[in-house]
Amino acid sequence: MADATHSSEQLRLFIERIERLEEEKKAIADDIKLVYGEAKSEGFDVKTMRTVVRLRAMDRNDRQEQEALLDTYMAALGMIATPDEEERS
Repeated sequence: MADATHSSEQLRLFIERIERLEEEKKAIADDIKLVYGEAKSEGFDVKTMRTVVRLRAMDRNDRQEQEALLDTYMAALGMIATPDEEERS
């Protein structure tokens, strides 16, 4: 019975820690929204800022790989000139 009591207590403590962290996470998310709101009121584009934040968090090699793949897809769709097309113009 002592093991069940210990397990129940341990489970309760884990749940309470998770709940506290979830509350902190929500507070931080609210703070981030406020910062984006301030930036928007100063004329900055929030969508672009979010992209920059995401890219800055990425490993440099991963970011370069993603950018190269994006360029490849955009060139295939005719959205940007390929290096061959740039040389001809």
